[in-house]
Amino acid sequence: MPDKFTLGLIINPISGMGGSVGLKGTDGRDILEKAINLGATPNALNRTIELLNELKSVKSKLKFITCPKFMGELILKKMDFDCEIIEAPIFNDITEIYDSTAEHTTIAAEIMKSIKDLKLILFVGGDGTARDIVSAIGKEKPSLGIPAGVKVYSSVFSINPRMASSIIIQFLWDEIPLKESEVLDIDEEEYRKGKLVSKLYGYLLTPYNPDYLQYSKIGSPNSDLNNQERIAKRIVESLEKDVYYLIGPGTTTKAITDRLNQKKTVLGIDLLLNNKIIAQDLNEQQILTHIKDKKTKIIVSLIGRQGFLFGRGNLQFSPIILKKIGPQNIIILSTKYKLQNIHNQILRLDTRSAELDEKMRGFYKVLVDYDEIKICKAE
Repeated sequence: MPDKFTLGLIINPISGMGGSVGLKGTDGRDILEKAINLGATPNALNRTIELLNELKSVKSKLKFITCPKFMGELILKKMDFDCEIIEAPIFNDITEIYDSTAEHTTIAAEIMKSIKDLKLILFVGGDGTARDIVSAIGKEKPSLGIPAGVKVYSSVFSINPRMASSIIIQFLWDEIPLKESEVLDIDEEEYRKGKLVSKLYGYLLTPYNPDYLQYSKIGSPNSDLNNQERIAKRIVESLEKDVYYLIGPGTTTKAITDRLNQKKTVLGIDLLLNNKIIAQDLNEQQILTHIKDKKTKIIVSLIGRQGFLFGRGNLQFSPIILKKIGPQNIIILSTKYKLQNIHNQILRLDTRSAELDEKMRGFYKVLVDYDEIKICKAE
C-alpha cells in the first residue's frame, strides 16, 4: 500500500444553481446570469465540504491534484488537505466563482488523465459536468461523480457526497471493482419546454458498489398508462377542499391534472387548489409566497430506476419548503413497474441538506394502484 493515494478533484462551482429557482439547469452563460438574477446561490462547494468531512478519517493517506481557486484549491486548503494545484493559462481567467466553464473542466480532466499515479478523478457537478469529463478522459482513468447538479440522471454519480466517501475508500483499499457507467444528459432547451429528451454520451469507469451508486434514470413505458390513470383516480377522489397541493414533475403526477382537465408543466412544480391549477412552473420563492399560512401538501412521484423522492429534477422543493410542509404531508406515487425496477425498493433522499435527509429517513406509504399501497423505506 502506498504512503498516500493521489486523487483528482474538479469542482464545477456553478452546478445546481438553476435548481431552486426553477431553471432546470445552468448550462450556458445566459442561464447562469438569469439564475444569479433570480437569487440562486452556489451549491457545489457545500457538497464538496460534505465529501471532505467524511474523508477526514483518512486525510493522512490522501493527496489531491486539483484546479485553482473555486474549482478545488480554496476548499482543500481551507480544510487542510494535502493538495497540488495544476497549472494552465486558462485558469488565470477565474477571478470569481461564476467564471468557470466547461472548457476549464475539460482541460483539468485532460491534465489529470496524464498523471500516472493518480488513482481516481472526483468531479462535483451534474450530467453536464459528466459530459465534459467523458469527452476528456473516456475510459482511460477511473472517475466518480459527486452529485451537485439539477440534472443528475447518469449512473456515474454516487447517491450523495457521504456515500461517495465510502466508495472512494473501498476503491482505494481494493475492496470493490471498476465498472463502465453511463453518462446521460438531456437537452436543457427542450427540458424547459417540458420535453425530456435524453442521450447517451459515453461511459466512464467508476468504482462499483450498487448500494452507494445511483442507477441511470429510466422513463415510464406506455404500459404504465393504465396504472397511472388508476393512481390518478384515487388521488382525485381524495383531494381535500381548500388544501393547496404542490404537484411535482413527471408523467405519473400529470395523470392527476389530466383527469381534472387541467394543464400541467410535465417537468415543473404546479399548484393545485380545489381541483384547479392556480400557478405553474414555480420556483422556491414563488412556492413560499403562495403557501404562506396555507395548509399545503406535496404530491411527488419517484424517479424511474433511481428511486429519488427529492434531489433529482425537483430542487424547487428546497430544504426550507420541505421543513415547512413536513414529511406527514408528502403523498408519494409510483407505478408498479417503477417500484419494481428500484434497487431493493429503497427510496432515496438528497435534499441538499444532510441534516434534513437524516430527519426525513424512515418508512413512507407509496400509492402504487387505485387500491394498493406499499410501505417503503426512504434513506
